[in-house]
Amino acid sequence: MNICVFCSAADLDDRYVTPARQFAELIGKGGHSLVWGGSDTGLMQVMADGVQETGGRLIGVSVEFLAHKARSGADEMVVTRDLAERKAQLLERADAIVIMVGGTGTLDEATEILELRKHGMHTKPVVLLNTAGFYDGLKAQFQRMEAEGFLPLPLTELVFFAEDGVGALAYLEEQAGSTA
Repeated sequence: MNICVFCSAADLDDRYVTPARQFAELIGKGGHSLVWGGSDTGLMQVMADGVQETGGRLIGVSVEFLAHKARSGADEMVVTRDLAERKAQLLERADAIVIMVGGTGTLDEATEILELRKHGMHTKPVVLLNTAGFYDGLKAQFQRMEAEGFLPLPLTELVFFAEDGVGALAYLEEQAGSTA
């Protein structure tokens, strides 16, 4: 399975790095491929290292203005003209999407992927990995949106909230099995 991960390119605290590393190792050991923003910095590097060191493949999708930060040694690296093309390529190459901790770029990717799913533009499973409660506020906001009628489909059909990488990967593998 090609698992697209949206996450930060920043260097972060161990409360985010350690679970990310564990999740990356699960992806690699499971024989899956990481589809990611291609950066060799921060949490993106942690994910790429963990997947590659445990036998998984790396499929990077960078963007021209960040190409100097792209990871050398990826199995595949695509460089796009702009962020819109990058997001489209990430989705196209993915079988599933996991949203990890990140800043405005990650939030932008997350909202676009959820909006496309809401409108039926893709049916790939989406997991929001809530490491250390990072997305508790967003989860509460989504629940409010659902309760007040802002979502045209049940929240459980839009996104799955996982507290750890084990739960995230188990959900994705279950979804892959149900569509096989």
